Amino acid sequence: MRKVECDERPDWRATAAREGFAFHTIDGDRYWDERGYYQFSETQVERDLLAPTEELHALCLDAVERIVDSEALLARLAIPPAFFDLVRDSWKAGQAHLYGRFDFSYDGHAPAKLIEANYDTPTSLYEAAAFQLIWLEEQIQRGVLPAEASQFNTLADDLVQAFAAMPSAGDFYFSTVSGSVEDRGTTDFLRKMAEHAGIRTRHIDLEDIGLAEDGRFVDLHGRCIPRLFKLHAWEHIFHEPFGAAIAGCGTQFVEPPWKALISNKGILALLWQWHEGHPNLLPAFVDAEPQKAVPRGWVRKPYFSREGANVDIRTSEGLRVFEDGPYTDAPYILQGLAPLPKFGDSYSLIGAWVVGGKASGMGIREDDSLITKDSSRFLPHVVLG
Repeated sequence: MRKVECDERPDWRATAAREGFAFHTIDGDRYWDERGYYQFSETQVERDLLAPTEELHALCLDAVERIVDSEALLARLAIPPAFFDLVRDSWKAGQAHLYGRFDFSYDGHAPAKLIEANYDTPTSLYEAAAFQLIWLEEQIQRGVLPAEASQFNTLADDLVQAFAAMPSAGDFYFSTVSGSVEDRGTTDFLRKMAEHAGIRTRHIDLEDIGLAEDGRFVDLHGRCIPRLFKLHAWEHIFHEPFGAAIAGCGTQFVEPPWKALISNKGILALLWQWHEGHPNLLPAFVDAEPQKAVPRGWVRKPYFSREGANVDIRTSEGLRVFEDGPYTDAPYILQGLAPLPKFGDSYSLIGAWVVGGKASGMGIREDDSLITKDSSRFLPHVVLG
């Protein structure tokens, strides 16, 4: 694994506009950054990233099987008691799920270490599945990369297959909070993949979903919503007014409620408890005293933190790295620190994707600090040799 500097394609912004990549620049700062790329060997990808991704996915599903039958474990993961049955029943019924992303600290030498699992509303999907693949194809055509260069990336094809395998249940609505260009880009890409699978899709803003008198969720025209992909986290839905209506609404949700158990940092403590010493896991425990300073060599994380918010790192040398944020109303974990590798002036985080139960690709984000935030940059990757 190494980082290679390269020139930008002179027309990449025009390509982004043509392809609908509207969030390549956020608040004037680069998000997509092709001034460099990460190069991996096939062995590194297959042995150190693909295989652990599939193994950890299996461990997570096994964890869900154990958790849903225990009210104590559901409570430990901060699932509100009123939703125990909803989560349990969605798992027992085998409700279809689509995708997830594991975030790894990996330097190309030591085993990849799981930083967290994003299994409910992970983003950075379009840029991983589509735009970095366009970059690869164009760089090969222009002679910048050799013809044998490839990527760990079957995301688009795997998404189409996953949609095709889902039970048919009428129109498929895709929703996100209005005004979020990044979230809308993610759901628009997923809509395209669903349409490739022969599914008729519609977009609806979350704010425009209504609840009819008969308990069904409806769109602005009063039409029933039979299937809904919601880029909106279950931990929020559990505390919103319409949450109580979900059990009896008849809508098929993607992701299903049981995904709330994996997209929850509390599961990292359970995975360590049940698989202590696993080469891809870090020590993790529920933090019983979150008011105390973080010990050296550890990280404190809220269960529901996103984009690095409220993460508190204390390095082995005693340096504190902290990101403020709003996630202060849920439990915390303490996790052993596996510092992200530094390439030049940037720290790199690998996001390995699971689609339809198999490892499907990866995306790489860089940040100027050990905490990967919403201001991070996305860089493409290449597999060679």
